Amino acid sequence: MPIVRGKDIEVLFSASAIARRNLELAKEIAGHDYHDLLVISVLKGSFIFAADLIRAMHDVGLSPEVEFIFISSYGAGTSSGEVRVLRDIDNEVAGRDVLLIDDILESGKTLSFTRELMLSRGAKSCSIAVLLDKRMRRQT
Repeated sequence: MPIVRGKDIEVLFSASAIARRNLELAKEIAGHDYHDLLVISVLKGSFIFAADLIRAMHDVGLSPEVEFIFISSYGAGTSSGEVRVLRDIDNEVAGRDVLLIDDILESGKTLSFTRELMLSRGAKSCSIAVLLDKRMRRQT
């Protein structure tokens, strides 16, 4: 088992399995009739998954605009439920289809907040892609 920061880590999916799934997901995304697609990577955790998925999207002929947003649950480690934007995107979302990319979907609070934020700013639609879904932790 690999060791990360002094802890044994169990590998759930091989790099090749993740790459295959990213390509499948990119094909699914390409199958939608998105208008002026804006991909937003939710930092910090998503950056590697986002890079791999965006690369796969390019491989299937998509060339979305890419942005980054830094969202934090207030008082990390607490369950206050307060979510805030630490670093916002630079581009307008009004009238555009938005795809949020994150690494792990746990409680759902951060992604729900971010999705609602994009819709309140006039996004035509706001979809979500995650690497891992921890359904047992879901609160939304």
